Amino acid sequence: MNESNAIIFVVDDDAAMRRSLAYLFDSAGWQVQTFESARDFLQRYEGHVPGCLLLDVRMPLMSGLELQQELNNRTGHAISLPVIFLSGHGDLAMAVQTMKAGACDFLEKPCKDQVLLDAVSRAVARSVEESRSAASANTAQSALARLTAREREVALLMAEGKASKVIARELGISDKTVQVHRHNTMEKLGLHSAAEVARLLMASGQI
Repeated sequence: MNESNAIIFVVDDDAAMRRSLAYLFDSAGWQVQTFESARDFLQRYEGHVPGCLLLDVRMPLMSGLELQQELNNRTGHAISLPVIFLSGHGDLAMAVQTMKAGACDFLEKPCKDQVLLDAVSRAVARSVEESRSAASANTAQSALARLTAREREVALLMAEGKASKVIARELGISDKTVQVHRHNTMEKLGLHSAAEVARLLMASGQI
């Protein structure tokens, strides 16, 4: 996953603003998709694509703030797609509200092109990193799913740096049985050391 795959999603009810922003980002080498309303974005956005959401605050039917909240509700946490608010009606209270809800920036119109491009670059870098971390976690979880319950117990204790004799004592099994589980665990995961097992468990979020 890299920044060349990222998409800048522009949501603004002003057609001229959408065209202007699309031209700016396209000229800078970004992929761009524009939406005339928050609901249009919700209907068409497929998710799981790195990039950032450039969002106007005040729009009819559903405001940018309401769209941000809807996305937060759908994911159960601050959205993984970073949000940059761009508004001609900004004030400190509104900026604080959007940032508390997970926005990564709040810019006032008119905004200098370079300021906006820099903000987008930071947001995309964050999104790409989060996408990589999520992909790594999914890969790790898939690998660990191949282990039996006992092998997972052994793997967790291995990750703590415990020797086979200690693991055997804690699990109430023989040292030889632990050795068998260690071997099977390493073979299934394609790993060669307890340190590698620890890194995999960390990537999966289990330790």
